[in-house]
Amino acid sequence: MAVFAIWESYYGSDAAADGKRVTEAIWRDMPGFDGYLRHQIVEDLDDPGHLFVISEWADRAAADQARDQYRDAEHARRADALVSQPRRRTLARRIREE
Repeated sequence: MAVFAIWESYYGSDAAADGKRVTEAIWRDMPGFDGYLRHQIVEDLDDPGHLFVISEWADRAAADQARDQYRDAEHARRADALVSQPRRRTLARRIREE
């Protein structure tokens, strides 16, 4: 069953532009992982440093494996250094096709 990995990142106003760049760089790398299907990066209209990435994976194992393998990648370390609070991941499933 496909799953969604929803990442939430908070970059302060001084790091918002760099945060967007590094988030985009991270997600340019994701198609190289088994089970990756697609993603969207969404920006909070009231807080440009608050980003969401909604990604879809073939299954939970694929999402977990990509996270575990990418954890120490340069872009992931850079994102962790820029955020004002730890990045957060939520796994979810679609409850109904529209």
